[in-house]
Amino acid sequence: MSQQLWLLRHGEAESHDSAPDPQRRLTSRGEEQSEVAGRALAALGVVVHEAYTSPKVRARDTARLACAALGLEPVEHDELADGFDAREALALAAATGGDRRLLVVGHNPDFPQVVHDLTGARVELKKGGVAGVRLRGGGGGELITLLRPRELAAVADGPFKR
Repeated sequence: MSQQLWLLRHGEAESHDSAPDPQRRLTSRGEEQSEVAGRALAALGVVVHEAYTSPKVRARDTARLACAALGLEPVEHDELADGFDAREALALAAATGGDRRLLVVGHNPDFPQVVHDLTGARVELKKGGVAGVRLRGGGGGELITLLRPRELAAVADGPFKR
């Protein structure tokens, strides 16, 4: 097993004018996207060892809902709120250590940039979507999966369901 970084973008949230940005909540669709993401990762057999989340309400709630299916309690990590980058992702992975899987829950535009900086891939990460990166020694990585919410739902509720 190799070290992996799993990035989950928060689910659909209330509009920008509904509340100050850090307090915006998930919509009912966003809650469902979050639960589905966790169930899909579990159905795919992704064993997550540690989970970190942005302290923003929509990300924190996404992490809590997704991690319920994974048997984890997410830890708030302030750097995920704004400006999370590949350097910080690698630092979290190093702190996790060894051949472990790390889930981080946060925001765009940070996550697509992290994927690009680690792998060279240009991705669009939908709300409630997941990207998986296999990390290599020396700071690089390989994009191993990119799943949109509808694909996660097919995995969570389809023939792969455990």
